[in-house]
Amino acid sequence: MIAEPGQHPVNGLDDVVHQRVRLGILTIAHQARRVEFGFLRTALGLTAGNLSQHLAVLEKAGLILVEKGYEGRRARTWLSLTPAGDRALRDEVTQLKRLIQQIEHGSSTREP
Repeated sequence: MIAEPGQHPVNGLDDVVHQRVRLGILTIAHQARRVEFGFLRTALGLTAGNLSQHLAVLEKAGLILVEKGYEGRRARTWLSLTPAGDRALRDEVTQLKRLIQQIEHGSSTREP
């Protein structure tokens, strides 16, 4: 089966979401509902500065909510998915499933 122009599943991937670290952030936030900055930094193997940059991109896109506060005397940063972030993650997973299905079923976008 040949996909119509512009219909290839890869065209539906969101560049903001699909980047490896940001996809990891969204996935962990989805699973945890609310996740602490330090946990994310460790889980994804990032520096604090690098993680902060990715969080800024996601926050600007409206995909996460960042909350700052204290736990005892220690400053903490937590994040959670917004409804738009949840939709974006689900849409990305749907597109990835379409891409995988196309590969597994031998569909081709090559012209004969």
